Amino acid sequence: MPTSAAGSRRTGGFTLLELIVVIAIIAIATASVSFAMRDTNAARLDREADRLAALLESARAQSRASGVAVRWRLVEGGSFVFDGLPPDALPSGWAASGISATASLAGGAPVAAVQLGPDPIIAAQQIVLYSEGPPARSLRIATDGLRPFTVSTP
Repeated sequence: MPTSAAGSRRTGGFTLLELIVVIAIIAIATASVSFAMRDTNAARLDREADRLAALLESARAQSRASGVAVRWRLVEGGSFVFDGLPPDALPSGWAASGISATASLAGGAPVAAVQLGPDPIIAAQQIVLYSEGPPARSLRIATDGLRPFTVSTP
């Protein structure tokens, strides 16, 4: 019969408190890893939106510098082109698959093409990008006509 007297041996094993501490550490580590993992479809759409916003601003700057009207428009097959620039001036088409877009004025009226210049102030316009998913997601790339194109959620 075990006693707590000096010199008595303690039985092997872990205490309940030690087990709870280890389980808590494992739970915190698992939760932090799951939050750090990102949905690849969401990241792909974010990259495409940032890329398109940069391309639109570049085309807008080239249009103002050259004095030539530049338009961004969708073409069949889900790709896009910049009209008014040399063919190899800017990339055309999506870098990733499963991306589609619609262009409209700020009020929501659809347009065939987004006008990017040569005037320094253009109409308020937006492009909404969609990913096929799952889950299906969308991002809006918009300008008020004076400020640069920015990416936001619709």
